[in-house]
Amino acid sequence: MKKEVLIFISNGYADWEAGYLSAELNKPESEYKVKTVSLNSDNVQSMGGFTVIPDYTIDSLPAQFEMLILIGGTGWKDNSAITPVIESCIQNRTPIAAICDASTFLAEHGYLDEIPHTGNSLDYLKEFAPNYKGHANFLEKQTVSSDDIITANGTAALEFTREVLKKLKVIPVEQIDGWYTFFKNGFYQE
Repeated sequence: MKKEVLIFISNGYADWEAGYLSAELNKPESEYKVKTVSLNSDNVQSMGGFTVIPDYTIDSLPAQFEMLILIGGTGWKDNSAITPVIESCIQNRTPIAAICDASTFLAEHGYLDEIPHTGNSLDYLKEFAPNYKGHANFLEKQTVSSDDIITANGTAALEFTREVLKKLKVIPVEQIDGWYTFFKNGFYQE
């Protein structure tokens, strides 16, 4: 039986931030499968116009899943109901990966105050996460993996995917690095 990885989506989610990741995790040879979770059972529409029927709501989560992935987008000001799920993941040491404004949400709610992390920029976090106190732990990097939390900025979909694949040990590290180089550089140099 395949292990489930949950991707939290809400209206206005940044569909491209989950594209590489979900494709890699859902490969037939992978031991993982992606399931979506949302605040309720209503259809969710991405920034790009894709309509998704969530597999789960925050009230109907499976007892066991391997990681919670929080995708960025325009809806994070209205997603505070996900906080108990995040709390449960932290308590149970279930890894969390957050990109773009999902990282800002974690910053606003104090989850990044004591660990190395990144986000869209330090100035961005200061402006859009007024309760954020983790300034000293902010790193100017595309992604940062710290214990059970991975953070990334909104331009780091490939790097984010690479870190999640490594954390879940989907394939050997050398293959993950080769995958990243291939998609980062392409077939031909411009």
